[in-house]
Amino acid sequence: MGVVIEDASGIRGEAERVVAPSSPEEAAALLREADETRTPVTVSGAGTGVVGGRCPSSGGWSFSLEKFQRLEIETGVARVGAGVLLRDVMAAAQKTGQFYAPDPTEWSSTIGGNIATNASGSRSFRYGATRRHVRALTVARMDGTVRTYRRGELVDFPYTPLPVPRTTKNTAGYFLPPGVEWVDLFCGSDGTLGVVLEAELLLLPQPKAILSGVVFFPDDELTLAAVEGWRAIAQLRMLEYLDAPSLEFLRARYNDIPREAQAALLVEQELDGLEGDAVDEWLERLDETGALGEASWFGETAADRERFRLFRHTLPELVNDHVRKNGCEKLSSDFAVPLERNGEMLAFYKETLGRLFPGKYTIFGHIGDAHVHVNVLSETVQDFEAGKAWMLEAAKQSVALGGTVSAEHGLGKRKVHFLPLMYTAEQMDSMKNVKRNCDPHWLLGRDTMLVGDSSLGV
Repeated sequence: MGVVIEDASGIRGEAERVVAPSSPEEAAALLREADETRTPVTVSGAGTGVVGGRCPSSGGWSFSLEKFQRLEIETGVARVGAGVLLRDVMAAAQKTGQFYAPDPTEWSSTIGGNIATNASGSRSFRYGATRRHVRALTVARMDGTVRTYRRGELVDFPYTPLPVPRTTKNTAGYFLPPGVEWVDLFCGSDGTLGVVLEAELLLLPQPKAILSGVVFFPDDELTLAAVEGWRAIAQLRMLEYLDAPSLEFLRARYNDIPREAQAALLVEQELDGLEGDAVDEWLERLDETGALGEASWFGETAADRERFRLFRHTLPELVNDHVRKNGCEKLSSDFAVPLERNGEMLAFYKETLGRLFPGKYTIFGHIGDAHVHVNVLSETVQDFEAGKAWMLEAAKQSVALGGTVSAEHGLGKRKVHFLPLMYTAEQMDSMKNVKRNCDPHWLLGRDTMLVGDSSLGV
């Protein structure tokens, strides 16, 4: 009998064996053995993923990186094992007056998982996703070799470059612009090209002064106008959105949310080096945009930032509890579009969701990057099936607007069928050729990101 492996997606897979190497040499030997015996290998992180990436689809081994726990902090750099939790990196960096800029939302995820999905978060509005902050990767390959790839090292085999969507975030398919570096290719490859064992991550000095706030609005029209005007604010590092249903969920825990609020924006601005009075400037902005200024929340301390972070992160917790009580599965989107198409995508969401799922959805997330998450809150099997059909139509709409079908979570196994919406058959073949070059027998992460290689019978 095998070992059942699951993650936050609810997907379950079965592995014949769980292996947990404790050194690069042991990892390499295991991968060489798997390659020689044609044993599928699925890399396993903390299980926080929402697309089934760590769940085996065809038996084989579950490859745990839990023993790779190196964590060394120096000025400007962290050397981190793939099994280290993000929250531990954040805490260690903070003790030295530094921070890890991408700040993916799920702090209990591993650094290896963050790299696999090119994860991003609220601060990615200013600082970009994980890829931008990786200086080097130590990777074990299916041929039993281990190598450290550093910035500037180009992929050394021929490939056909692929177009990159005009979004600020993307983790759909392999990153294959002309002259791609190995570090950039592995980052976001969903654990299908090699096993990342260790990383060197860029750290930045902690700003001395940060203003954060939760700004409430009486309607969506005013909220979206504020988004368009506020994107250009100097040193703004967060611009997050909560719609009316999201606020309704949160009122169960926060009775000080104003009753007239129909939307909210969460903001953070680094103040170091700025001229003028930031508080006065924000008061003017609130007045100009028609926000509920008197009822909005602002603060300048670390405690304030943590309070607002918990406010934002309480929402998915409440949504998940609601769905579980209904005995159904949550459906979540991860689409992003070019900034100038943000309003069109939101209009599509509002119209279709209001018509198909009245009272059964929330929209929230990284609106500064034109990347919000839709949750369809199924109450029946019919809701769930209709929600899956809606997700496919929403994916098509995102692509039609020049967007991506996956901005930060990866495709995993749950959303692998979305990738052909973005790429032609020839472009898909280009990705498959890259996969074959790195993993000739198609053993690593089967059915994650790309469907199996029919020429190998998988």
